[in-house]
This record gives sequence, C-alpha cells and structure tokens, in this order.
Amino acid sequence: MPARAAIAEEPRAHVVVRGAGAPVLLLHGWGTSSDLFEPILDGIGAGRQLVVPDLPGFGATPAPAAPWSVREYADWTLALLDRLGVDRCDVIGHSNGGRIAILIAAEHPERVRRVVLTASAGIRARRTLRGRASVRAYKTLRRVERATVLPASWRLVAKRRADRRGSDDYRAATGVMRGTLVRLVNEDLRPLLPRIDAPTLLIWGDRDTETPIADARAMERLIPDAGLVVFEGASH
Repeated sequence: MPARAAIAEEPRAHVVVRGAGAPVLLLHGWGTSSDLFEPILDGIGAGRQLVVPDLPGFGATPAPAAPWSVREYADWTLALLDRLGVDRCDVIGHSNGGRIAILIAAEHPERVRRVVLTASAGIRARRTLRGRASVRAYKTLRRVERATVLPASWRLVAKRRADRRGSDDYRAATGVMRGTLVRLVNEDLRPLLPRIDAPTLLIWGDRDTETPIADARAMERLIPDAGLVVFEGASH
C-alpha cells in the first residue's frame, strides 16, 4: 500500500462502489456528479469494481475549505483510492474529471493501468486580444463594485454588468467553487501529457465547443500511446 494511505480524503467523499473485479475509477466533469455515469455503469460493470465519487463541491461531497487546483483534486482522489484499498485501476475522466485523470496518470503511473479521456479539459485556451480586454473589463467592473467611495447606484450597475460576464459555469459557481474554477481553467496540463505511459483512449464529439476537437488532436499527438475516436454530431 502506498505511503499516501495514511492521508484521509477531506472533505469525506460520497462515493458509489459497485461490483467486484478489476477496479475502474470514473471521474465526472464540472457541474455534474457521479450521476453522470449512471446510464453506462451496467454496460461497463461486468467483472469490474466501479468506483464513482462525487468530487468535492459536487453532488453529496462538500466543497473544500479553500479553492483547489488540479493537484488537490488528484491528491484527494488518490487518498480515496487508498481508503478503498485500490492500488491500481483504469481511469475514465470526463471534462474536468479528465484533468484529474491526466495528472494522476502522469505523476503516479504505478496507480493507473489504462486511461479513457472523454471530452477532457486540460489544455488552456490561448487568450485573444478580445479575450484579454474582456478580462480587464470584468476586473474593472468588480473594482467599481467594491469601491465604497462611489455612489451606490454606480456600484450596483457595475455588479450587474460584471455578473453578466463570464461563462455559464463561472456565473453559476459561488464562494470557494468560483475560486476553484478560476484555478482549474488557468492550468495548462500540456507538459504532463508526454509523461503518460498508460494506453490512452480519447473520445470526443466533433461539435464540442467547450473542449474543441483541436484539444483532442493535441492530446493524441502528445500522449505517447493514445488513440482518438470521434463521434460525428456529438457535443460535450
């Protein structure tokens, strides 16, 4: 058992464990929960032990005490596996869950047999001039909102305009999870991809606008033993 076994996962996980056999870890994406995988569990569960946690901040698992990065999520996941007595497993990661799978596979290859990344996040989008201007405008609006020396009406207008900016995920996130989202989307995991030794299957939809097909092709190039399957007409 790895030395990490002494570390308890905090917050304590709500996790579905089903079946017996070779373990498979399934990691859901942002804004979802272990319920995401319910429709496919019977299809992949024969002769397998399925480990399907609600990641911290989603489903029935509480949010962390402070904003987390991919590394904290990966450490938490490994501690959960240790508690369950799972030394090595196949890993399936969807969207944000793919970020966690990438880090674990790259930095803890002894824990991973094979990897499946479905519409995985992990490649940070390059900001355009328009994107950088939008970020500056957002920060300015938030500064105006907090400036108590300004009239309340100005601050209210700034708040309303700022609240309309950002992605749907950002607007929906609150408190520590908003800070977590900011940390996650600003991490670029490209340097980790060549370090993944496990055979890796990439599954993508050609109409995915959240993690575009270009990300899949970049991962296919950078991961040494990777193959890509594209579903026509499918999105994220």
